[in-house]
Amino acid sequence: MLQLSGVTKNYGSRRVLDDVSFTVKPGRLTGFVGGNGAGKTTTMRIVLGVLGKDGGSVTLEGTDVTAADRRRFGYMPEERGLYPKMKVLEHIVYLARLHGFTKTDAEARGRALLEQLGLGERLGDNVETLSLGNQQRAQIAAALVHDPEVLILDEPFSGLDPLAVDVVAGVLQDRAAQGTAVLFSSHQLDVVERLCDELVIIAGGTIRAAGEREALRAQHANRRFELVSAGDAGWLRDQPGIEVLDFDGGYAVFDADSDDAAQRVLREALSRGDVASFAPQHPSLAQIFKEVIR
Repeated sequence: MLQLSGVTKNYGSRRVLDDVSFTVKPGRLTGFVGGNGAGKTTTMRIVLGVLGKDGGSVTLEGTDVTAADRRRFGYMPEERGLYPKMKVLEHIVYLARLHGFTKTDAEARGRALLEQLGLGERLGDNVETLSLGNQQRAQIAAALVHDPEVLILDEPFSGLDPLAVDVVAGVLQDRAAQGTAVLFSSHQLDVVERLCDELVIIAGGTIRAAGEREALRAQHANRRFELVSAGDAGWLRDQPGIEVLDFDGGYAVFDADSDDAAQRVLREALSRGDVASFAPQHPSLAQIFKEVIR
């Protein structure tokens, strides 16, 4: 488990990270979200040792992260970091060789990974001839080719079309299923919500929320409910303490000003006929994000 505890970073008199603390667990996909300048990239670079910190600790399995530990990390920067004149497979093989793999093993790993990422027909092409989306896939292959124990990706879905997003998401889910601890940042909140197991929200250099996705959704849920019944639910509009947000025959979404009001609606619905479902509606990641950074 990778753990950050009380990490701070200053640039002169300006504090850009303040008491940043969260964990990245093995076998879990952790989404790291925040606005531009919130501190995501700075945090990642401190974890990787590219930047020094001014306070706090970064540990792996309870001990301070060392240079040897970081050789077991995989990293994809937001900026393209590949050599444009190298051929795609040649490049990935070269990076695997730097991690100590034989030429045969490096080529086998690189070929399998690039094919998994949908670049099987581009192995002999120069990196510079790839589209930006395909360069992004190659960059992800570069981060994965040595089977890292910890994978840190800065905006891995940037520039990808929806089909490519699904391909990359599948590869990351496979790696997490094999026990890799994955931390990825993204501005695409719908992708993060669909993919992540854990969520960390940062704003102004401080962590505003962190934890399991569903636990955070439950924690930030308001009294919003969904009712599905066999009869017409128009009677909801006349209920005290109820604000109807969406309505279509027997389907309704409403806000209740108290738990008692919600329970009163349920009792009334049951008295009027068949109720297919009645449940609280958890907020989306976008709603949670707006709430906690407000």
